[in-house]
Amino acid sequence: MINAIFAQPTYVASKQMLDATAARHQAIAANLANLETPGYRRVDLAPSFQTQLQTAIGNGDAAKMTALKPVVSVDTTAVAAAADGNTVQLESELMQLTQNSLAHSLETQLVTGSLLRLRLAITGRPA
Repeated sequence: MINAIFAQPTYVASKQMLDATAARHQAIAANLANLETPGYRRVDLAPSFQTQLQTAIGNGDAAKMTALKPVVSVDTTAVAAAADGNTVQLESELMQLTQNSLAHSLETQLVTGSLLRLRLAITGRPA
């Protein structure tokens, strides 16, 4: 019975998006750590994962959403701004870090909201 609650498309989508923002955060941290490494290629969440997740969310397919795993790959669209071949740009990474933090905050609130509704249904009391 309780598994059905955690298999709802909205909860699964929120959890998957939360996992994706965690993976993106790790990618951004790696990019920032290698800001001055010659030849380093910027990494980010794989575009194929984002497309597949959006499709699964659009279809409301919780099973397909659950099967997806966030994958980090080299960003093929990134262009080296310096002669050393490094494709990381500090300002861009900091902006993406801020956007990712906001997305993580929103997704955390979505998951928390689902769990609070479950708590209310079980106990009859709000938080």
